[in-house]
Amino acid sequence: MDNAKVYCGFIIFLQIADLPREAAYNFSLCHHEDIRDDLLNAFDERMTFSEGPLLDFHTCEEESAGPQLSEVRPGERGPQGLGRPPGAAGGPLAGVRPGGGAGLQGAVAAHRARGAAALPRLSAASGGAAAAWRGAVRRAQGAGADGDVEELHELGIDGQTDVLYIFFPLDSLFIVRGPSPLANRLNLLRSPAATLYGCAIKAFQPRAMPRPWLSLPQSLWAVGERFGQRTAPPEVGCDFRAARGSGAACGSMAAERGGLFAGFRALGRYSSHVPHVLRYHGRHREFYVATAVGRSVHTYNVKKLGIVAVSNALLQDITCLAADRMLIFASYGDVFHAIARNKEVVHTYEGHKARIHLLQPFGDHIISVDVANVLIVWDIQSEEEYLQVIFDKATFAVSAILHPSTYLNKILLGSEQGGLQLWNIRSNKLLYSFPGWGLGVTTLAQAPAVDVIAVGLVSGHIIIHNIKFDETLMKFQQDWGPITAISFRTDGHPVMAAGSPVGHIALWDLEEKKLMSQMRNAHSTAVAGMSFVPGEPLLITNGADNAIRVWIFDGPGGTGRVLRSRMGHSAPPTKIRYHGQNGEQILSAGQDGTLQSFSTVHERFNKSLGRGSINKKKSKKKGLQHDTMALPPITAFASEVAHQNDWDGIVACHQEYITCTTWSYQKTSMGTHKLRPEEFSKNKPINIYATAVDITTCGNFAVVGMSTGQVDVYNMQSGIHRGRYGKERAHEGSIRGVAVDGLNQLTITAGSDGLIKFWKFKAKDLVHSTDLSSSPSGILLHRDSGILGIAFDDFGISILDIETWKIVRKFSGHHGRINDMTFSPDGRWLITSSMDCTIKTWDLPSGCLIDCFLLDSAALSLTMSPTGDFLASAHVDDLGIYLWSNRSLYSLVSLRPLPADYEPSVITLPGTCPLQDVDVAEGEDKCDEMIEYDSPEQLGEQLVTLSLLPESRWKNLLSLDVIKKKNKPREPPKVPKSAPFFIPTVPGLIPRYAAPEQENDAQSKVVNIGVLAQKSDFYIHLEEALSTNEYTAPLNLLKDLGPSNIEIELRSLAPEGGGSPEVMLSFLRMIGMMLNKKYNFELAQAYLALFLKLHLKIVSSEPSLLEEISRLSTQLEETWIHLRTLFNQSLCVLTYMKSALL
Repeated sequence: MDNAKVYCGFIIFLQIADLPREAAYNFSLCHHEDIRDDLLNAFDERMTFSEGPLLDFHTCEEESAGPQLSEVRPGERGPQGLGRPPGAAGGPLAGVRPGGGAGLQGAVAAHRARGAAALPRLSAASGGAAAAWRGAVRRAQGAGADGDVEELHELGIDGQTDVLYIFFPLDSLFIVRGPSPLANRLNLLRSPAATLYGCAIKAFQPRAMPRPWLSLPQSLWAVGERFGQRTAPPEVGCDFRAARGSGAACGSMAAERGGLFAGFRALGRYSSHVPHVLRYHGRHREFYVATAVGRSVHTYNVKKLGIVAVSNALLQDITCLAADRMLIFASYGDVFHAIARNKEVVHTYEGHKARIHLLQPFGDHIISVDVANVLIVWDIQSEEEYLQVIFDKATFAVSAILHPSTYLNKILLGSEQGGLQLWNIRSNKLLYSFPGWGLGVTTLAQAPAVDVIAVGLVSGHIIIHNIKFDETLMKFQQDWGPITAISFRTDGHPVMAAGSPVGHIALWDLEEKKLMSQMRNAHSTAVAGMSFVPGEPLLITNGADNAIRVWIFDGPGGTGRVLRSRMGHSAPPTKIRYHGQNGEQILSAGQDGTLQSFSTVHERFNKSLGRGSINKKKSKKKGLQHDTMALPPITAFASEVAHQNDWDGIVACHQEYITCTTWSYQKTSMGTHKLRPEEFSKNKPINIYATAVDITTCGNFAVVGMSTGQVDVYNMQSGIHRGRYGKERAHEGSIRGVAVDGLNQLTITAGSDGLIKFWKFKAKDLVHSTDLSSSPSGILLHRDSGILGIAFDDFGISILDIETWKIVRKFSGHHGRINDMTFSPDGRWLITSSMDCTIKTWDLPSGCLIDCFLLDSAALSLTMSPTGDFLASAHVDDLGIYLWSNRSLYSLVSLRPLPADYEPSVITLPGTCPLQDVDVAEGEDKCDEMIEYDSPEQLGEQLVTLSLLPESRWKNLLSLDVIKKKNKPREPPKVPKSAPFFIPTVPGLIPRYAAPEQENDAQSKVVNIGVLAQKSDFYIHLEEALSTNEYTAPLNLLKDLGPSNIEIELRSLAPEGGGSPEVMLSFLRMIGMMLNKKYNFELAQAYLALFLKLHLKIVSSEPSLLEEISRLSTQLEETWIHLRTLFNQSLCVLTYMKSALL
């Protein structure tokens, strides 16, 4: 039973609608004979099926015998030429990628097991393949339901999505999402134009069912019920739509569940594939640009390109954007909203049955067009439909919309067939049809001249057309593909700019009717939006490469240069680490090959360190698209702030590249040194590359681990090789991690051979070697506490003490490969992320799991702020860096161990706008596990207990006279002389004011307090305690007073202050009671010291007071001798533990 592999079913949604038709696809498929033909017919005609290597899991006769993995030989052919092992029945698994010949290979896994001879109940199909799928599924199960076809629409799957049913072994779940050796080996879904979603739905024999990677509706979990006993679907926090992008649906996320971390905000996201909109604020007299970023709208001022506002998050990612003078309109799916003041949603428009892809403000109305070719005109304020027009998609599929300038109540529509139509919205009449140019229209733009528009076509042609006379004025052509955006300069220069799918921008001279200049590589992806600022030589562009740029045209030749920009990673980040000790900068390395720094304070502090290059001069000459000198993406890096002003402070290793590079944070560029072993300095080895790096605390040395097992040391200042650990190599296998302690005494290396080795840093001698139970996948050292976190290939975690070389903690619970680890600043928590899409927090002192939350995408990298306030994470297929606030710093959080059967709910990633604190407060009320601990007055009868009062209440009682002396004013305050209503004058011809009379008040203003003194509550309680011997009440009154009031109360106990020796005796007995009960120990010392300072003369003259003082002195001495003995014993044990050799 233990050796048998566990199988788990998957549903794969493969989006093939956006794949280019001119590409060839190799697709290998293995499936049941009774649904094979229907399955092949369900795909689009652009897909071609050819023979490829197949994988099959044979049937195991006994449960203890695990299924064997075998590769199909090309000579073995199944039905219709599909490669298939003899006798294999199995279900289909497919991999697709563009390319010809053997290019991207398909991977097929088939499943055979008892009770799974036919496909289980597949709930639905979609689009044109619905009929084929319905018949295939019904034949597979023998029956079907009529309403099943509609269920996939609840998942947001459109009509161009096909559904495949596949199997994987449970230990290979990670190949569906994220990078892994197995995923690279199978070449599963390598096309960037395809989208893959996966969900584990059922397991054959698991003891604990793996968590889903996406939250799916309850109906889809019925797919696996024929695999054995029915397992209820887990409770999740959001449905499919919400899990893919809704923050509002899940509320305050971690705050509601009472977890340790709560979503705060996202960093490094600025733009998407949605074109931006440009607005002018009349009162501010300033232009603003709005971009769609995920589910929010970012508003920037053009003057400084600084963030002005972030809108509230919508339910899904925004797909279309428009704006008028007052509102911003954003759509997703079949709904769009109106956003006021760049912040809150004020209007919602519902009525479309398909996805909205065009929006056009039109005075007091807004026009929307969906992919089903339905045009609706809405009244903005009332949210009511004013007009609805349905077009025939076969003859006129609306692809562009424009309101021509000065054309009242009229709109111009462009179509995929190439024709144009001019409509009067008020009368609902078609005024004129333009025959077009036989090619699809991609964009329409208004020229500065009235009646003239620019039409962009899919062929790359740009037509300047007069719509009043239906006459073509000019015609241009670009060889970069379809026109994506067009804009005209309005500052007196007859220039038109046109964007392309490859990121280039062409500038056309309308007077000379020729190409004026080109702006190549303006974006690394297609230019999504482009707008010239009215009356200024400024061009604003944005693209799907997560960049928004402002170009200025102030140089010769008419070519623009970048004036301002906001950009993040154009490909998902793979490794993030906090830089420095202030917790304000996060270094991030992405798959785009760049190294960037993001500020958690303000985006104006962001930096881009650029992209690694073998030769930076040659790279600049060749440009971004044709750069053959570019280095592969960074896979691991380490940084230190010490000496970063003097030399490079960052070292990085690249994907399957032998040379490590250094980077300068101060110069924001790649450094001059290339760290490479001397034996490979002249030739480039094959399959030898750097795998791990670390940098010492002093910033002087870098330690580099290689795939061959070598570990080398380099000097960061000079780049010179300074030694190697071991004679030839440190490990027999590949290096999985290197670390150097805080004092440069030990170097720790971990290899794939299952060994952790400790070396003397300077002498390079081996000190100790620890044999591990499994091969480590990575290590992380907390230098301050000397603890080493080790992640294993079997998904386990161990904690090793580098002082004793022993494993002190072991954790298990992840169901996927562990991607990254990070320690809390104090070394108390270890936070791990895994491909099972969970982030778990382990408490090292107790050895328990104290927090766990589930995300809809796996976290590839984690890093904890050095100040402990934020946890940062980077995720699969996501361009942003997400901050999670540490709720234990500002609220009560339960740190109790989680139960073994704890099931976390799906938490959505935070948006770009910080969450409100009120959500956290609401979460505290809902946390029923949190019980506030009230410390008792006395912990134990034999224990000396201190009070809970702050030191300011008792520590300065003996220094009050000094404090008063320092705070005493230099001169007494003077009362201002009040002027009379009528100023007196001296009688005479010349008017003169009379001098004020001097007041001679010889009467003393000192009042004899002793005569008027009244007994305070403290005094009264002390008098009552003489008879009752209960001193709790006066003590509580004294604890509530401040230092000055305490001094006044103690002064009033003396006879000259209105007191008596009897009350003074009662006060001393109260101190004796506190010493007897051994609580409020420091208060008793402070109160007694102040009492003796104030009344020492009176105490020496009263026999009763002297007797009580002598009794207190003996009691104090006995207590202190006992405490001193305990202190000495503890110090002795601690000294021995620190100096003893264990």
